[in-house]
Amino acid sequence: MKKFLAILFAVCLLSLQQLYAQPTVERDIQQVKLVLSNYKAAVEALDASKTLHLFAPDSKVFESGGEEGTYANYLDHHLAPELKAFKSFSYSDYKVEVQVDGPYAFATETYTYTIVLAKDGSAIKKKGVATSALRKNNGTWQIMSLHSSSRNTK
Repeated sequence: MKKFLAILFAVCLLSLQQLYAQPTVERDIQQVKLVLSNYKAAVEALDASKTLHLFAPDSKVFESGGEEGTYANYLDHHLAPELKAFKSFSYSDYKVEVQVDGPYAFATETYTYTIVLAKDGSAIKKKGVATSALRKNNGTWQIMSLHSSSRNTK
């Protein structure tokens, strides 16, 4: 009887753990999506100046086959100057998939983006994809690695 009760207790405990884990994973997925959404919104607003907190200090950024260094370096030497040259930047057909594994998350984003240049109003439209690895540190998700690439639309 004691053995039966011990097994029953263990099964109940495991069931409760599973019930608790599901909402936690779903909450983490939503938090990761929020980090990615905040970054996307900053790019669309043409102002990424308040996005440093979305990235780990030792993050790595890769864009279309090139290594850009940390996000702070990428922001200062690539993204911020580039955004100044745009009249607008918009995403469409946006889809995101997120997998969470403990304190790590892996995301794949697909989208089409349209840039209108400030100098002459010409438009650039491309299909893009980004993959990100994020880490949860002290309850906050941050991007550790971001790789994005694009190609011309067909």
